[in-house]
Amino acid sequence: MEKKYLVIIFTLLSYYSHSQQLSQATFSGGSVFSWFSLLTNERILIRISEDGNIIEFGTEESSLYNRNFFARKLRPYLGRVEYYPNESDPAFRGKIKSIGTCYFVYYPSTDYPENIGKIRSAGSLFFEYYRKFSDDLIAGKIKTIGSNTITYFSSIDNEAFKGKLKSVGNTSITYYSNFDDISLRGKLKSIGAYNYTWYTSFDLRLSGGLKSGNRRQAINGITYIIE
Repeated sequence: MEKKYLVIIFTLLSYYSHSQQLSQATFSGGSVFSWFSLLTNERILIRISEDGNIIEFGTEESSLYNRNFFARKLRPYLGRVEYYPNESDPAFRGKIKSIGTCYFVYYPSTDYPENIGKIRSAGSLFFEYYRKFSDDLIAGKIKTIGSNTITYFSSIDNEAFKGKLKSVGNTSITYYSNFDDISLRGKLKSIGAYNYTWYTSFDLRLSGGLKSGNRRQAINGITYIIE
């Protein structure tokens, strides 16, 4: 009987500590990166900015008439949310401590300036950030989420996409450069093996709009969203 209880306890601990995952990466207007989304064991989406701050959390709501269309704003999570008390380190005082069973730890005020106050871990997922000696343009941006390495184009890259998200794990991301049509510059060209085309400045009424490519595409276990 004791062995059975130990198995149950181990299963519960594993469930609560290892079930968060990087679930989504969202772009606005097909060019500007908006946020990463973590998915918890309670199916809660937690949107996190590229500099490691919680933006919003809740659940996605799809259209009754089109299951491929989701509301941009999340439906609020009505479960338990805890915050760090006033006695905590100044860097994370008042910040979210837990959302449901997902607990957050932040880098303290004694850490490197690029890290202070940013998410250090969300459940079982650990975060690292780029330091200033890497490149001032990307300093403070997320470097890793769990096993996923995040990279960005550097300050010496093409003007149209320098500083933009370059890869998530094994998935590469490319953009149209400033040598392309003015309506295309800086817009997504490909995510992994999936390509995107946009209406050019010659398509007067549709200029800059998405011409081909899915707005939600699952690639290597992560859903990429173009809003």
